[in-house]
Amino acid sequence: MPEHPSQDRLVSASARFRGTRDAHRGETAEDYLEAVLSLQESAGCARVGDLAKHMGVSHVTVSRIIARLARDGLVSGGARKPIVLTPLGTKVARRSRRRHEIVLAFLLALKVPTAQAEIDAEGIEHHVSEATIRAMKRWVGSREDDREA
Repeated sequence: MPEHPSQDRLVSASARFRGTRDAHRGETAEDYLEAVLSLQESAGCARVGDLAKHMGVSHVTVSRIIARLARDGLVSGGARKPIVLTPLGTKVARRSRRRHEIVLAFLLALKVPTAQAEIDAEGIEHHVSEATIRAMKRWVGSREDDREA
């Protein structure tokens, strides 16, 4: 007779899949907020057209996502006005950038080719826990310490 998974294993699997679904929902928002921050820093402002070009999507797609981010209190502006991060949007964008930079540094330290590391970091940054990010950061830091010695 086949063994039935224990309730603990079912709950654990459920929590894993729920976490992945939650991460997918937040990916787009984080990517757009990070892009707005980057455009604000490099060009002084972010506009729908700039974001469309940056993200490789249509103006309509950007407009819909910016409207959702505005409803969530993460940005203001859009349409014919520059897109501006709210304080909460800035916090989320900086956190996303920090996670991206740590994951990228980790992949590069593993000798993943730069172009591939940049592609992979875009996805990984959304799906790892803060504990894993801290571990990656420690590992990269310890490797840098070894090179300096």
